[in-house]
Amino acid sequence: MQTALDPANSIIERFGGQDTVMEITGASRTRVYRWTQPREKGGTDGLIPMPHASKLLQHAKKNGLPVTADDFMPIPTREEAA
Repeated sequence: MQTALDPANSIIERFGGQDTVMEITGASRTRVYRWTQPREKGGTDGLIPMPHASKLLQHAKKNGLPVTADDFMPIPTREEAA
């Protein structure tokens, strides 16, 4: 189930946590944490920047993980979809 600051939270969880995502992407702990924070707190509103998303997708493909580019796209809320 996706949360308000997804897809970052779900992606990080699917890859095994922040430490694994840091290792795959080369991003710092602070950077990965900011992906899970709202913009008003200096975060990215749950969006993973494309260079890091690309590295995660490459890792998933190489290791047979069931992750696709669509998993990195936010799902609009009912209000947004209306």
